[in-house]
Amino acid sequence: MSAPDAAARTVRGRVVVAYDGSAYQGWQTQKTGCGVQQVLEAALKRIFPGVGPVHGSSRTDTGVHAQGLVAHFDVPIEEWRMTSRKLVLAVNAHLPDDVRIMRAARASPTFHARFDAAGKEYRYQIWNAPAHHPLLRRTSWHVPRPLEVKLMREAASRLVGTHDFRAFTNNPGYARSDCTRTLSACRVSRRGPLITVSIEGDGFLYKMCRNIAGTLVQAGLGKLSPTDIDGILAQRDRRVAGMTAPAHGLVLWRVRYGKKSSQIHLDSTEDTDE
Repeated sequence: MSAPDAAARTVRGRVVVAYDGSAYQGWQTQKTGCGVQQVLEAALKRIFPGVGPVHGSSRTDTGVHAQGLVAHFDVPIEEWRMTSRKLVLAVNAHLPDDVRIMRAARASPTFHARFDAAGKEYRYQIWNAPAHHPLLRRTSWHVPRPLEVKLMREAASRLVGTHDFRAFTNNPGYARSDCTRTLSACRVSRRGPLITVSIEGDGFLYKMCRNIAGTLVQAGLGKLSPTDIDGILAQRDRRVAGMTAPAHGLVLWRVRYGKKSSQIHLDSTEDTDE
């Protein structure tokens, strides 16, 4: 059967997935340990026996969370017998409590959750107080020493734009020809002890967001100057940037799509590490 014939006999579904990444080895199916992808595929298989592989928009790292990861999958047309609302309820009934489909829709046969993504937003949470808040211990990094948010903001502003982010990525274990990425925003906000670093861009390198967060914290501690960011970028050497922030403070917040892909996301007001 040709590809067009196969596509004509299937329905492409797309979903927004939220999960607490504490118990998972990241998004992708793993040879050892468990990835979020495999538990979602198993749940979908209970509803749609002929469902194909699930393709995610992002490959979050071990321990990283998500509230807006987008995924797509193909279902034989004869098995697609429910509304999108009922699909959410049915699949969630077969998922563990730390993984949930938040929204579902029928997508264009050509839609691809990863390759059609126009941009992503990650948010990193820091609890800046002598004692860590017990309700946020799984979703924020506890930094007990006082942080100067003004310095963090100045440093963050220097990361916006198109740069070679080689200094902010760890070795993924394979060769990379290009480490150039464009950040459209890098903001630092504070609400009481809770500091949030919001990073938006067209794509991210391995542990890039966590390395940015760690570097901004070091700026907030006075261990580096905001103007040092320019030299760190220019040197393109991971050893000159700041620490890698812990995985549990990072959340994939949302994925943006262009007009052709009809955007689907959750916004915080309603609403890998790659």
